[in-house]
Parts: sequence; structure tokens; C-alpha cells
Amino acid sequence: MKRLSGTFSTFDNEALFYREWEHDAKANGKVLILLHRGHEHSGRLESIAAKKEFEGYKIYSYDNRGHGKTEAEATFEFMNLVRDLNAFVNFVCEKESISQEKVFVIANSVAGVVASTWVHDYAPNIRGLALIAPAFKIKLYAPYAAEVLKLAIYFKPELNIKSYVKSKFLTHDVSEQKKYDNDILITPNIPARQLTTLLDTASRVVADAAVIATPTLVLSATKDYVVDTGIQGDFFANLGSANKKFVKLDGFFHGVLYETENQKAIDEIANFMKKCFSRKSKRIDEQVIRFTQNEHDRISFGSLGVVQKVNYAIQRSSMKAFGKMSDGMKIGLQYGFDSGVTLDYVYKNEPSGSNFFGKMVDKNYLKSIGWRGIRERKSNIIQTIQDKIKILHDRGEKVRILDIAGGPARYLIEIADQNRDVEVHVRDYQEQNVQEGKTLAKERGLDNITYTQSDAFDKSNYNKEEYAPNIVIISGVFELFSDNSLIQNAIEGVASIMQNESFLVYTGQPWHPQLEQIANVLGNHQDEKWIMRRRSQYELDHLFDISGFKKEGMLVDDWGIFTVSSATFTG
Repeated sequence: MKRLSGTFSTFDNEALFYREWEHDAKANGKVLILLHRGHEHSGRLESIAAKKEFEGYKIYSYDNRGHGKTEAEATFEFMNLVRDLNAFVNFVCEKESISQEKVFVIANSVAGVVASTWVHDYAPNIRGLALIAPAFKIKLYAPYAAEVLKLAIYFKPELNIKSYVKSKFLTHDVSEQKKYDNDILITPNIPARQLTTLLDTASRVVADAAVIATPTLVLSATKDYVVDTGIQGDFFANLGSANKKFVKLDGFFHGVLYETENQKAIDEIANFMKKCFSRKSKRIDEQVIRFTQNEHDRISFGSLGVVQKVNYAIQRSSMKAFGKMSDGMKIGLQYGFDSGVTLDYVYKNEPSGSNFFGKMVDKNYLKSIGWRGIRERKSNIIQTIQDKIKILHDRGEKVRILDIAGGPARYLIEIADQNRDVEVHVRDYQEQNVQEGKTLAKERGLDNITYTQSDAFDKSNYNKEEYAPNIVIISGVFELFSDNSLIQNAIEGVASIMQNESFLVYTGQPWHPQLEQIANVLGNHQDEKWIMRRRSQYELDHLFDISGFKKEGMLVDDWGIFTVSSATFTG
């Protein structure tokens, strides 16, 4: 095999070490990405890359932060490992001049959780995925170990813990045990917070696997002393992909690829890969789309159990009785928790109340996971828009931004203030939001941002002769509507006024842990139940793709709630 190595720049500009291998047989543009398990490194995968079953593929792997030859320190946030994987796949695709459809991923143990989260949150258009003993739930053995770790992290955020796993629990093969024990690049420690955030993320992905459309093979070792194999079955049962397979490897320990009979695993992977690449076209998995639509219908029209009814009734009563002591809840109760006024308060993120108790309530209110995600979404959308502005400036183009349903669009006022040569136009269905935006712009003396009352879902409101933007923004609006045909009206309207190579920035809400609670406790600006219809990133990207938008980048918060994607219009 030919062997090369180097570094690539990941999402935060850290340099990560990678290896690539190529058999003498031609790869025909197909790429296999191997992901090492926790504590290990890409060098240990060379024997797997050398397998004759993988001769038809160019093979890549990289060392995680804090592992092997990567000099970047280990991360405390698990989602950074997911972002690294996304950056690596983009790097490989650019280096090989291929699309994601030419890529297959094999992920071992912890990397299996990384890859599962990636296909859930980012919805990449890869050919398929093989998960080998995925570590969705690690056996910590000590009672309440995860809870104790979280408490310890509170007092010592940079706490590291040492792995209890010995080589004899990974493989029956004595020679492989010795290789593991003598490998100086093995990393025994892991940041405690990385472990706890891994477990939290894994729980989310397993429960919501129905929105994963990627063809997936799961290999489960029956004598795994490191991870819980039962939850691997739960993940598979929930998996939405129409192309999936679960294989039990009898008698295997956790280190499947290094077991004495590892050829059984290799054959299963090779056969699954062959089937994935033999499929000529990828159809849309309608069941993945129906899952979140059914969820919306259940929240909207379904019944609640007695315990749920009592729980939500108590929450509503408590909010009415004590909520006005919290300035944030008071605003939500008066104007709606989805209103622009509420969002402005959430963005400000300064707890206040009528008394000490009210301020404490307000602090907890602002720390809720949904509002933390909203603040991260704002940061991500500003970063994305600024990146597109720079690209257009480098092209020598005048920047013309359109937000099709922006409300007062305070974040665009900030952008217009920072970029006085940028032209910004904001539309919104509600006249009060339009007037509020005009007032805010006037207060800052901005003449490069304008507001118009307009219905984003009426295709007749899109006229290229009136305004031809080269950046269009669709943010925080689609989740308010369940009907995809209505959504498609807006997308087609946007497409009708865009030139090739102009940009679209759109937000998504592919997951949210509090949808039912929000619907039954919080009211919207129309004094009705605030019901949201989340869409998987897979569904959202598909809606834009069929109208000529090619997704090129994405940012997501640490909880997987809100995404900010960018796409190029290709006509």
C-alpha cells in the first residue's frame, strides 16, 4: 500500500494529524474513512486498511484531539469531535474532488457515537455507515457514576479520568493485547466532561434515531465488558433508514477489529459497503419525514395522560402566580414566548426580577436549554452571514441581503451597523414588527436597512425586478408551520429571485427536548398554544435541494437543537 500523512485544519483552525492509504488496485473515486476508538489512534487501523476487502477504496483516518500524533489538546465538549469529523469529511472530499456520495464511514466504539451524531445532526449525503460496538452507553460499573462525575466537574471543570479498560477485556488475541499494552501513543486519560457530554448526546441520538436516513450497519459484540450492548439494539430499532442491518458477533469482546475472528466483522462490513455502493440512486425516506410530522400531530391533537395533565397544569398555575416576579416570564406572559420582545430579552441574557426570588427564577428561565440554544443560533447566524459578506466583497460584488420573515431583525441591524456598505431588506407578515424594525434602524441612524410588510409564503411577493438579493435569510420561521407545501412556496419564491452562486442562509430545529412542555405551558404571541413542527436536517436539506440549493456548510449548537446552514443557489 501507498502511505501518506499530514495535517488538516478543523472547524476551529486546530491542526489534526491524518493518514491515508491506497492499495495498488485503483479506488475509482470511492473513499473509506476509518475512525479509531477512544484512547487509540489512526496508526492502529493500518492493519484494517490493508485488508484485501478494501482494495477498491482510498482510505483515510485521523487522530482525535489529544490522541496519537495530533498535538491539539483533548476537548472537553463531545460535540467538538462531531464538528471535527464533519471538517475531515469536507477536507477529504475537497482533496479527492468527490462528493459525499462517494464516502463510506466505519466508526468504532466512541467514534460510533461521533459518527451517529454526525449523520443525525448534519444529515450528510454519504453512501453508508458501519458502527462497530458503538459506545452509546459506557459501563461505568460504580453506582451513580455519571451523576458523581457531573458533580465533580462542577467543582473541577478540567477533571481527567483514567480508563479502567485493560487490553484483556478488548480482545482474546494475546498478540493484539501486547501491541495495545506496548503502544506509546495510546492515551489512557479522557476529560470527564467529554465523557458526560458524550453520554448525554448518545442518549439524544438513540432516542431520535428515527430521523437518520443514512444506510447503517451495526455490529454488536456479545461479550462486551466496556459498553452496554442492549442500547445498541434500541438504536437500531429506532433507526429510520430503510437500509439497515444488525449483526451479533458471538463471543467477541469490545475491540472487534482486533479479535481473533475479526474477519467475520470485516466480511460483514465489506458486503454492506458493496450493497450501499451498488445502489444507483438514493430515494427519499418518507418515513423519516413522517416521524416528525406525526410528532407534531400528536402534540397538537393527541391526548395527555393524567400525570402529564396535572404536571402541566401545575406549571401553568405556578407561572401565572409567580412568573410576573421574573422580568423574562412577565414579558412572555404579556407578549408571547415566541415574540420578538421575548427574544430580545433572551438575547440580552441579564437576569432581573421584582425581588431576589424573581431574579433567581429569571436566571433559571434564561438558562433553560432552549434559550441557550437560541443565543447560540444568533451567534452562528451572524458568523455565517459575515462569512458570506466577505466572500461577496472578495468577488467585488455589492452585498444585498434579504430576510423573508425577519421580524424586527435586531441582529441584522447590528450587521447593517457594522457594514454600512451592505444593503439589507427585511420583510415580515406583522406590521407591528415592521414598524418596530424601522424605529430601531432610525435610532441608530441607519439608511442601509429597510423594512416591508409581506407574506413570505405568497410566491407572488417575490419579484426579481423589485429586489435581487445575493444573500437570502430564512430563520426561525419554518418550525412554526407543519405544511411542507406552504414551506415550498417560500423556497420556490426565494429561488425565483436569486442568481447562480448567490447564497442562502437557513436555520433549522432538528431536535428539541421540550416541545410537548412548550406547547402545553407556554403561550405564543397570539395567546394560543406554542406548537412547533421540528424537521430533521435531512428533511430540511431535501426541501431546499429540490429547488436548486446546494448545501455547503452548517453550524450546530452543543445540544443539537438549532442549526444554521448555508447553501449556494445553482439554479
